[in-house]
Amino acid sequence: MAKQGTLLVVDDNRNILTSLQYLLVDYFGQILTLDSPVTIPTVLAQNGVDIVLLDMNFSSGINNGNEGLYWLKEIRRLRPQAAVVLFTAYADIDLAVRGIKDGAADFIVKPWNNDKLIQTLLDVYRKVCNGRKEKKRAMLVSEGNDTTMYWGNSAAIRPLRALVEKVSTTDANILITGENGTGKDMLAREIHRLSNRKDGPMVVVDMGAITESLFESELFGHVKGSFTDAHADRIGRFEAADGGTLFLDEIANLPYYLQAKLLTAIQKRSFIKVGSNLPQPTNIRLICATNRDLDEMVRKGEFREDLLYRINTIHLHIPSLRERKEDILPLARMFLERYAKQYGRTNGTFAPDAAARLLAYPWYGNIRELQHTIEKAVILADDGELRAESLQLADMAERENASGTEEKTEMAFHTLDEMERTMIQQAIGQCDGNLSQAAAKLGVTRQTLYNKMKRYGL
Repeated sequence: MAKQGTLLVVDDNRNILTSLQYLLVDYFGQILTLDSPVTIPTVLAQNGVDIVLLDMNFSSGINNGNEGLYWLKEIRRLRPQAAVVLFTAYADIDLAVRGIKDGAADFIVKPWNNDKLIQTLLDVYRKVCNGRKEKKRAMLVSEGNDTTMYWGNSAAIRPLRALVEKVSTTDANILITGENGTGKDMLAREIHRLSNRKDGPMVVVDMGAITESLFESELFGHVKGSFTDAHADRIGRFEAADGGTLFLDEIANLPYYLQAKLLTAIQKRSFIKVGSNLPQPTNIRLICATNRDLDEMVRKGEFREDLLYRINTIHLHIPSLRERKEDILPLARMFLERYAKQYGRTNGTFAPDAAARLLAYPWYGNIRELQHTIEKAVILADDGELRAESLQLADMAERENASGTEEKTEMAFHTLDEMERTMIQQAIGQCDGNLSQAAAKLGVTRQTLYNKMKRYGL
């Protein structure tokens, strides 16, 4: 069987620690041992421990199990997601029942039977994994979608793919940049899929959609009674992502005064729930994404330089669709096949004029805009070849200025939706991607702007 999970064994008998290491090495990915419980808090803070096999007695001449029960409570407090199996040489059923009531997952009596001990620990580990799955569902953890990463074969994308394959198996923090619609979220999922954490959760947090007043509760969780509507304990995204990947999308939208709280959690690899004073360790792989220039934001005093260094161990930049024109038609055909099947249509190919139009269009909304365009065309067009008019792309002329840069010129609007979409694009561009400034410029709230961006695939 594949080795997985981290087991911590705490016993004052070093011979027992050595024996258990040899016995269990083929069953667990990592085995940690302590001959004294004093350093348990430090070990829990530095490692993603799944199970603790805990001796009940450590002081000479004392065998009432009180030390074990004390440390059981401490472990449950410091790392509630870890399961504790009590380990004692005294088959005291009352003590066993008391330990179970205090939160122990099971109880093992010395001298132990090897097969029974192994089976008990593996059963407990499975329960831990099942508990994580339930926690993932409760937190709406991203389970991915029915699409897979399409890399394409353009010269612009090949270096990125090679770098992704190289760094995915590490735990390095990654910053993904690129224009809206280039597939930053899809790339984050691909990194998680290729990583050693692929069997763990992937938690996606849209930083642009989190209310500032609930930032700490969303990311770190809260305890019952910590504020008016806190009717029960709630786990945060850092806790839900334990053992997996935490993806913070639109990281540039995090207000400056909240960035220090995120930095502290990343640096210390622990967090404190709202209403609590106890730090809780977390074992995550962090991926962040943005469409903005964070270096420029640092220069303007809008983004913390120390936070940028923390999230930017590896920088991955996704080229725009305009930079990878060779991939436009393969992507379009992939979307055409998907949506024709989804909507029961027989659209199988693009007419030459449609293919030419797809290649000529600038795709400022990138892959997301292309995807929505093809889906709409499949829905509205008659069966058969898709023609250029079925794509319903706004007429757009392009020209190059004296410096050789491209800029958009006159646009003929066919619908109010197209006009609104273009106004939003222009406002975001004029504000260098700052959604708060763009919303103020358009006279709407940031949440309204964000909803419209989702609607138009921006």
